[in-house]
Amino acid sequence: MFLSGAMRGSMVALCVVLLAVSGCKTHREKQEKKVTPEALYKKAHKSLNSYDFNGAIKSYEQLTARFPFTDEARQARLDLIYAYYRAGEGESATDAAETFIRENPTHPRVDYAWYVKGLVDFERTPNAIERLFRADLTKRPPSTARKAFAAFKTVVEQYPKSEYAHDSLQRMIYLRNRLASYEVHVARYYYKRGAYIAAAQRAKGAIEQYDGAPALQEALQILIESYDKLNLQPLAANARSVYAANYSGAVRSPEAQVRKSWWQIW
Repeated sequence: MFLSGAMRGSMVALCVVLLAVSGCKTHREKQEKKVTPEALYKKAHKSLNSYDFNGAIKSYEQLTARFPFTDEARQARLDLIYAYYRAGEGESATDAAETFIRENPTHPRVDYAWYVKGLVDFERTPNAIERLFRADLTKRPPSTARKAFAAFKTVVEQYPKSEYAHDSLQRMIYLRNRLASYEVHVARYYYKRGAYIAAAQRAKGAIEQYDGAPALQEALQILIESYDKLNLQPLAANARSVYAANYSGAVRSPEAQVRKSWWQIW
């Protein structure tokens, strides 16, 4: 079969392109084979220091995939936690932290993995609409706050000499106050609807779990009033003595005033 001149020209051009692509691919493969774990780590770390978090993630992931058992890969897995966190990829940061903790429980920097794990949940802030209308966070179920509290508690209790222990403790105090306020909010809700047993249980739980939180004064007030409504006078008297010892004042009997807190703007 004979081809026209135009077709022969097209075939030649196609062969040239295919050879060029094949050559480029071969050259690229050779170059990639020359890449060392050290070079990949330096590239990733440079991107990280330049705040190019997406570039750093790409290089770190390439390093851990190609050289999984090297010292550079182990360090890369730790750096990836931070890179994901700074890139706003909270779920990936949490997954990376949990994987690192599971695979390296005795690593000298495992405290950092716990710390970032806590940060991710701690910083799950209200969305734009909630911020605009100043939504009261104490009325939101604090599931992520509990997770953050648990992670920070691990840092403080298991790694007390960690450089992240002090900041973790401060965040725990904030979360403790928020969680206590939420429990008091729920107790108040039950009390106003006449569910005095449930109100007493939530108030008592807040007192037992979140010692030192400002909201516990109101929790004691709700507890006293709930016991009064249930005609549990011995328990009410004991709660009054605790209130007097801690807040230097008596609660009105038989009914304690359940006031709005200062942070409630409506």
